[in-house]
Amino acid sequence: MSEGTDFLYPFIEGDERDAGSLLVDLADSARAKSNVGAALRTATLDRERDALERVGREMARRFERGGTLFTFGNGGSSTDAASVAALFAHPPDGSPALRARCLVDDSAILTALANDVGFELVFARQLAAHSTADDIALGVSTSGDSRNLAVAFADAAARGLLTVGLAGYEGGAMAQSADVRHCLVVRSDSVHRVQETQAALAFELWRAVHRALADG
Repeated sequence: MSEGTDFLYPFIEGDERDAGSLLVDLADSARAKSNVGAALRTATLDRERDALERVGREMARRFERGGTLFTFGNGGSSTDAASVAALFAHPPDGSPALRARCLVDDSAILTALANDVGFELVFARQLAAHSTADDIALGVSTSGDSRNLAVAFADAAARGLLTVGLAGYEGGAMAQSADVRHCLVVRSDSVHRVQETQAALAFELWRAVHRALADG
């Protein structure tokens, strides 16, 4: 037991026999992790509140011109990118649907590009094929250092797209890149906590876009 769970619950030992005490420790650990995550979300949303409103207004103007939101990321961030696109395209509360597409969704295109031209280009080539200057490119990364995101942002910026990044740690290369107009950073070195808070940022960004659309 301890070999597989020490990194999560270091108090679990192979000779643990007191089930009641163990359950109390597990509950306390889960509660502590939840509290850390909640504090990080609150701090991040407070720090990025003005930026969220600015990005929301800029995205709203693109949507008003018929623009599309293109999202992308790797690994767990690819599922987060898919969730962002789904939130905009299929809102849960009856809000107007907005054009959004995740560049990870089509496995045939993704694997063909990875095989034929290289994984660094899997998102940039799709943006080149499908995007216009009225569109939005939103990339998600826990480290901020994903090379294929950097290449996609460079291509998007050159084409006139609005570029938005969600990153963790200190923002990595994404936060320093001139190709990323807006980078919303979750300042944590825990991948789990970063991804949880990035989901909250994306939701607040969606709300900011709809507020801007409603204000005209």
